[in-house]
Amino acid sequence: MAQLVREVMTAGAAAVRPDASLVEAARLMRDMDIGDVLVAEGDHVVGVLTDRDITLRSVAEGADPAGVSVASACTPDPVCVGPDDALASAVRLMRTHAVRRLPVVEDGRPLGVVSIGDVAVAQEPHSALADISQAESNSERT
Repeated sequence: MAQLVREVMTAGAAAVRPDASLVEAARLMRDMDIGDVLVAEGDHVVGVLTDRDITLRSVAEGADPAGVSVASACTPDPVCVGPDDALASAVRLMRTHAVRRLPVVEDGRPLGVVSIGDVAVAQEPHSALADISQAESNSERT
């Protein structure tokens, strides 16, 4: 069974600048078939933006996503883990902070993301969450 974050994380997370528009971030999510992007200033993670953030913090408020910056809708200063942190520690952080994803960073630089789906696939491969996490996305279905 996986013991370290690096064993289950999704490497190479997508990132956008804080001044990018929500439309730019949403298109990146669509094109990469992902639900979140890291917000990075230079080589350092400064936030996390999810598709839910775009919906609830911008679109639901009537804002024009083309004119709204990622910085205004993202979760700033996210809780992060390192690749050599214990997976159990990452799970505790997710529970404590009620988040589904944690950026994986080393010396402040983004390496990837570890999600509850990644954990489920590694620790409970026959669970419903693992099945959902491994299923092809709606955008892949014809």
